Amino acid sequence: MRRFRDRDFLRTKESLFFCVVGSVHPLDRVISYIKYVPAELGKWGKGKKRFKRVLGSYTIPGLLESFGLLRKDCPHYLFYSKFLNVEMSAVPLEFIEEHYKPEKKLAHLLRTSRLDPLQQKLKEFITFLSEISGVPENFFGVTGSILLDIHRPEFSDIDVTIYGYKSSLALKKALTEAYTLPSSFAHPLKGKALKNWCNNKAQRYPLTFAEALQIYKRKWNIGIIGDVFFSIHPVKLEQEVKETYGDKTYRPLGPATIEAVVYENADSLFLPCVYRVKDVEMLEGPIEAVEVKAVVSYESLYDSLAQVGERIACKGKLEKVINNKTKHEHYQLLVGSAEGRGTEYIKLIS
Repeated sequence: MRRFRDRDFLRTKESLFFCVVGSVHPLDRVISYIKYVPAELGKWGKGKKRFKRVLGSYTIPGLLESFGLLRKDCPHYLFYSKFLNVEMSAVPLEFIEEHYKPEKKLAHLLRTSRLDPLQQKLKEFITFLSEISGVPENFFGVTGSILLDIHRPEFSDIDVTIYGYKSSLALKKALTEAYTLPSSFAHPLKGKALKNWCNNKAQRYPLTFAEALQIYKRKWNIGIIGDVFFSIHPVKLEQEVKETYGDKTYRPLGPATIEAVVYENADSLFLPCVYRVKDVEMLEGPIEAVEVKAVVSYESLYDSLAQVGERIACKGKLEKVINNKTKHEHYQLLVGSAEGRGTEYIKLIS
């Protein structure tokens, strides 16, 4: 049985590149979003094999736009899940031409002596991350355009994966400490780069510049090496994934806005990020007397945001979650739903 993990990539028979989302998938297809398609004048790739981005922005409106393109040209990549009760893009197994694994690609590059400048910087970055955290290099991977060999050293970013909760936590602690050292190989965004990041988020999400800045201050996994931007994406190991597709049914109940206190945030490192909450106040919602147990989001903007004991304000889609084995039911708020069309958020309350 093939294993598909968050941030893996798939190439289809039409040479479309899809990025895998999460680690829970149906048996016959892989939940993923389309990212690159062949284009004669595309910015990515070289020679005659060039590609352009389909998903211009990692937002719900951007995702819905990509659904429209698939519906027109490749409807077989759209899928309505009877368990999640939502339409999504997912690649049927029979349409997968190649499965790209970040850890395998990185292992290959680390053994290779002839590298371009971006690959060399990646190699040095992994050495740095491994040394400061004590996490072995084989717990890391490389995703994005470098994984697919369509990167361009003059403008591409470095997108790294790290596998496992303990490894991710160790790296978060080590990198946060390294940021305080002027001699560090990697640095957080500052000055113009930070201002541009905050402006970008304020334009694409229902956030003010100040709220975007508050979010970035928790972003240990986004920074810069010289003039190259990087991102780090924690991914669960197989034994850490407790749910299989179909274990639960998610029934949409409508939009809701809540305030709540976070009491557990271990899964906020991953995608989807999960905040277990208590002392929930329902500000707006389809049901008044309901106990929301968790706030969940597939938008990486909100990962690693809230610490235990902090109060958050959230707008999203209220869902009833039914365990199909035990029949136990609880409620959660999904932030970043298709129904919300980019109006949903998680914000810290000072």
